[in-house]
Amino acid sequence: MLDRGEVGSAATAAAMGHIVVMDDSEAQFALTRYSQQLWRALRPSLPPDVEYEQRGTIWVAADEEELEEVRRKKSFYDRHGVPCEVLSPAELQQLEPNLRSGLAGGLLVPEDAVIDPPSAARFLMDRARSGGAELLLGQPVTALEENEVVLHDGTKLLANKIVNAAGVWAAEITPGIKIKKRKGHLAITGCYSGFVHHQLVELGYLKSAHATVADSVAFNVQPRKSGQVLVGSSRQYGAEHKGVDEEILNRMMRRAQEYMPALGQMSVVRTWTGFRAATGDKLPLIGPLRPGSDLFLATGHEGLGITTSLATGRLIADQVIGRASQIPVEPYWPSRMVTGQVHTSSVPPLDRSVR
Repeated sequence: MLDRGEVGSAATAAAMGHIVVMDDSEAQFALTRYSQQLWRALRPSLPPDVEYEQRGTIWVAADEEELEEVRRKKSFYDRHGVPCEVLSPAELQQLEPNLRSGLAGGLLVPEDAVIDPPSAARFLMDRARSGGAELLLGQPVTALEENEVVLHDGTKLLANKIVNAAGVWAAEITPGIKIKKRKGHLAITGCYSGFVHHQLVELGYLKSAHATVADSVAFNVQPRKSGQVLVGSSRQYGAEHKGVDEEILNRMMRRAQEYMPALGQMSVVRTWTGFRAATGDKLPLIGPLRPGSDLFLATGHEGLGITTSLATGRLIADQVIGRASQIPVEPYWPSRMVTGQVHTSSVPPLDRSVR
């Protein structure tokens, strides 16, 4: 394992750590649900600093149009065996009293969870090392070939199989990959225990996440085990600088206060940014660069990298050793981007067992 920095220090350190089932497509659902099941199976082994908590997600509907989306999501999750519950305005207010009044309702998905991503990454790396993996830190990679890795100092390493999991930098070392940087901002408050109980996401977040050109913000808050409140989210294309964009940050915070007005009275102790690796069809690239290639990709997860990390690792391992996968792998093959053809085949319901 080669890493240009410390374990979990780049996009992982900038992430919210929301383990969430998504339903933008059958393929997205299959990957997020499978990975969520793997996280739940791993839970007994996770150390306390990973802070795994099954908080559940409430998708908040502001009006009747968004309430219709609640009903659609409810129907989809019911068909696929995901527990969920439609909330009336009164039930929403009872569960989250700091939300503003007048909201139309929501959808509670109780099996969604939150974790501390850097701690989880370190735990997983320690497990890999205990199994025989070798970790080399401070080793930027400048180029990849089918069976060769070139380091910044000119050193060449040979391997039968290579996995490019470099996130937004993946395209720099494997030219031709169709991914883009998508910048995001986060802010965290001081300790306000009990202010929020679930991961709260506005249904307008889906419109924000689907925007491919314009900058966007959406209400997305998460309770941390420390009692702090993590506030998101924003999306920017074409922003290359790492610094906090005050205009975007202020828009994001104002949006959050529209849903939870008392956030405006809280102290914000830290703000930061990160870069997501995004694809045009909102599905990651998982598998060989092209059919028969010994160079594999694991990138393009956009805002779902933490959620889908375990499933991505499992699917890569399956393909490297020729093992049957729990879910179809074809929708995530990088070749769909090389050829310009996007797979639209549906994915059958998951085998509910997790191995």
